[in-house]
This record gives sequence, C-alpha cells and structure tokens, in this order.
Amino acid sequence: MDSRQAILSRIRTSLKVSGDDAERAAAVASRLVERPLGIIPKRGQLPAEERLALFIAMAEKYNATTERMSSCATLPAAVADYLKQRNLPAAIRIGADARLANLPWHATGALEIKHGASDGNDLVAVSHAFGGIAETGTLCVLSGPDNPVTLNFLPDHHIVVVQATDIVGDMESLWANLRAAQGDTMPRTVNMITGPSRSADIEQTLLLGAHGPRALHIVIVGENEGRLT
Repeated sequence: MDSRQAILSRIRTSLKVSGDDAERAAAVASRLVERPLGIIPKRGQLPAEERLALFIAMAEKYNATTERMSSCATLPAAVADYLKQRNLPAAIRIGADARLANLPWHATGALEIKHGASDGNDLVAVSHAFGGIAETGTLCVLSGPDNPVTLNFLPDHHIVVVQATDIVGDMESLWANLRAAQGDTMPRTVNMITGPSRSADIEQTLLLGAHGPRALHIVIVGENEGRLT
C-alpha cells in the first residue's frame, strides 16, 4: 500500500466507512450536480453603477490602478500612454485573444507587440479578464492560449482589460457565469487576481512584486448596462 492509500485508509477507518460506500458516493455526486448556493453577502448586490464603483474602490484599495474607456478601440493609445508615463520600453506581450490581437496596435507607432507565453523577460503584459467581482475588486483570468497564465505572474506590469458588463457582485455569480459559458469543459486554471503581487512576510513590511507583477492596471471597457448578477 502506498502512502496515499494508507492516508485514505486511515481516514475511512476514523469515519467508520468503506471505500465503496454507495450512499456516500451518491451524496457527493448529487451535491456536484445540484451545486447548492451558500449565503451570498449583500455587499455586492447593488445597482449597476454602484456595483461598478464598488469594484473600482476595492481594486484601488488593494493597490491596483484603474481606467475606464467606452471602447477597446482606444486601448492601444491608452497602453502606449501607460508605458510613457512610467518610462517603460515601448513593448508589450499579449496572447491570442482576438479581442486584443485584432486591435489597431500599429496606430501607436513604435510599440512592439510580442505574442504568446512570457519567458520571464517581459516588463509589460496585457490580458483580457473573463470577469470581475465587485465586493473584492477581483479579476478572473482564464488560462489558455488566448491569455497565457505566465502573463499573470512573470512581467512586472500587468494590464488587464475587463468588460463592465462582466463585473458581477460576488464570486458565486462569477462561477455561475463561468459554468454557463464553459459548460463541462472548464479551463485548466482559473486565476483570481486582487491587486498586484504583495507580501508582508518579512518584518510585516508590505512589499509589492513579491511573487508576481508589482503593478496591476485595470482597464474597464463600456457601461454596465444595469445587470444585477
């Protein structure tokens, strides 16, 4: 018996159950199918503009910066301004997400666009989020070739685009939207990002960029259109 089986065997013994307990297996299967909802806080259950304002306030509370624009068409110019204001090289990395890849980046002049996963030598990455959570100022970014997971962790600056209509009040609503969009084929990784990387492990002094980007800039596109989920 290997160590894993030994641990499981001890757990079954302590619970006084067998490994082929049909009743317990049926209960687990039923819970996975029914997905009962827990208590959802009222904090994020707000009218559209108030919910969006809460998302912005919470994101900035956790050291992210935010920007709003009516259309993605102006994103290349906004990214170029972001780089210029921070004295960064005119180069970014993006994945294969068509919402980003098909933008008029050439209109910005000398901006260099790199594609695909980061090798650790990129200063700035741009991703597109699946959605956002107002009550915590959190972004949800799905892994895959459209938005490689390395872009979330390796560059110093992470610019994330999210549609205003995809910002919901709470995590439960976001997972419901994800299940509706993905069906039974879920992404390998779902990254929940709240602010830039930070740690206070050393002498309780806050350090940005400890395990990932030292700066997170959120670009919110469009209007919320009154959705309450």
